[in-house]
Amino acid sequence: MPASNHAQPLRQRARAATPQELTAIPWLSLLTPAQREVVAPQLQVAEAEVGERVCRIGRPATFWFGVIDGLLKMSNAESSAQAVTFTGVPPGGWFGEGTLLKRETYRYNIQALRPSVVAGLPVEAFHELLESSIAFNRFMLNQLNERLGQFIAAREIDCMFDPDLRVARNLAALFHPQLYPGVGSLLRITQQELGYLVGLSRQRVNQALNHLAMHRLIRIEYGGLRVLNLPALRCFEQVKP
Repeated sequence: MPASNHAQPLRQRARAATPQELTAIPWLSLLTPAQREVVAPQLQVAEAEVGERVCRIGRPATFWFGVIDGLLKMSNAESSAQAVTFTGVPPGGWFGEGTLLKRETYRYNIQALRPSVVAGLPVEAFHELLESSIAFNRFMLNQLNERLGQFIAAREIDCMFDPDLRVARNLAALFHPQLYPGVGSLLRITQQELGYLVGLSRQRVNQALNHLAMHRLIRIEYGGLRVLNLPALRCFEQVKP
């Protein structure tokens, strides 16, 4: 995957969020009007190029990040351990709250798989919301709980040797309605991008997708995938012949 050659770091290209981009932030509507008036101007948005890193292992966490549009990959690439892709982050997904809560450095890289619009909330504004908003705390508790379930499922996926099951479970995770509300029923993703997340070749991903489509769990559309039966996709092994 090509790395970005942009001359300016991502943070230096940041700008204020547009009204349309603000509507794509799921937790913002949970705040009171007074809280939104304080928080909205602090949100920064930048456009990440393919291969560009939003977070890097060892760097201090200074923002809570979310995806307005595009697709990111969370991995431990460049660490001393065996390379592992933890998850993909599609539109509506916010990540890094655990690192911010502990005020630690990142233990993973977040990299753009396609041109992506990424929003960031400064760490101090993040902690101020935790101190002042019950609704935001409830959102965060739900976020952490769903994230824990996602990573437990990811460990199970790592033990699966059947490529069709790996693709099915990873797709189901990307359609998670709580963690990634911006996806809806159509995920903009190529077979090559899905291959990066699943750890399979594009050709093998194509075979798995056709198998899932044959079972009417998904529909392959131009530029993306539409889920037709999310519960069945999550337990695909039960319907596989």
